[in-house]
Amino acid sequence: MGIVTTTPSPGACAAGADAGSIVLALNSGSSSLKFGLYRVDASGADMLLTGEAEAIGEERGVFHVEDGSGGTLVSEAATLPSQRDAVARISAFLTTTGMPPPAAVGHRIVHGGPRLRQHCLVDEEVFSKLEAAAAFAPVHMPPALAVIAFAKEHFAGVPQVACFDTAFHSGLPDIARTLPIPKALRAEGVQRYGFHGLSCESIVRQLGNEVPRRLIIAHLGNGASVTAVKDGKSIDTSMGLTPSGGVIMGTRSGDLDPGVLTYLAREKSFDAAMLEELVDHRSGLLGLSGTDSDMRRLREAASSNADARLAIEMFCYSVRKQIAAMIAALGGIDLLVFTGGIGENDARARAVICGSLSWFDISLDEGGAGSAGDPTSEPRPRCQVRALPSREDDQIVLHTWALALHRRP
Repeated sequence: MGIVTTTPSPGACAAGADAGSIVLALNSGSSSLKFGLYRVDASGADMLLTGEAEAIGEERGVFHVEDGSGGTLVSEAATLPSQRDAVARISAFLTTTGMPPPAAVGHRIVHGGPRLRQHCLVDEEVFSKLEAAAAFAPVHMPPALAVIAFAKEHFAGVPQVACFDTAFHSGLPDIARTLPIPKALRAEGVQRYGFHGLSCESIVRQLGNEVPRRLIIAHLGNGASVTAVKDGKSIDTSMGLTPSGGVIMGTRSGDLDPGVLTYLAREKSFDAAMLEELVDHRSGLLGLSGTDSDMRRLREAASSNADARLAIEMFCYSVRKQIAAMIAALGGIDLLVFTGGIGENDARARAVICGSLSWFDISLDEGGAGSAGDPTSEPRPRCQVRALPSREDDQIVLHTWALALHRRP
């Protein structure tokens, strides 16, 4: 990849910023690290820049940064052997481009386990609890813990805040939270947690005073979930103990007959690691198509590849079933919001998903447009359909500012 570097336009934007209001958001994946630098105050968050270190640990890594207007600041090949190197690269970029240093760092944490259900400052006790929670999300938690540790080194003395994807669902009613397993296991924290909570928070925040009584949020991307929101609060969601359940995803199976796993353990000698690899990395769209987990590439192949077509159809079908289930949980629906990479940008997927929900007056126009903020249902429907961006980083920096800098929840 060619290197593109420009003088950071956010520098001028940030020049007059109060250094005490600068917050860095870090969103770690197993082989990537997304980040955003924001100026935050009581009125909201102003993005100064955003970027991502991709393919960490691989030879063909990429480091890409954009300013607040979407202009490219740098896009270059970058060999980043570890999350530590990615954090160091971000820190070096902020320093060499004259950006103000962060006064606090916020982290997206997928799972806090049963002992961490609310966003909080990270101290030694919290970090120990996060380490214990790694058993609940062994794919996501180790890199997130590594990023927190490295961020403490590179931004010495700067408060770190953990923002949990499970927090939005912490008030699930017992009927939705409880799994039908023995009480002794439930007492150990084996329950429905729900995920994509920061995304759901961002949708509720964007809707503001327009949040209806009965809202369903379909976060559709490489990871996907459907959440029922009543009076602004989560009452049920498709993911459970881990981010592996619910609808079909890019490489994750979603809901699966438990008998499949016991069959594989008994007849094929699968151990826990093999089952985890199958369910999280070799199933979903990838497993169905046999070629790819990316919806865009599957659409390109669908005209000549029956397996790719089936993968797309099954994805939409599984989302549609979950939406119908959440309508039942809510006792109706006033608004359906699509978000995430597929939910926001794939009009055809939205149209197919909604196509068989017309029984509840959920219908799109012929284009299935659904641009951000634009209702796409027919006139005077019982249920509107909208597509809105997932603004997880906004939620991270707002929580971080409130907990670490503003000193008030």
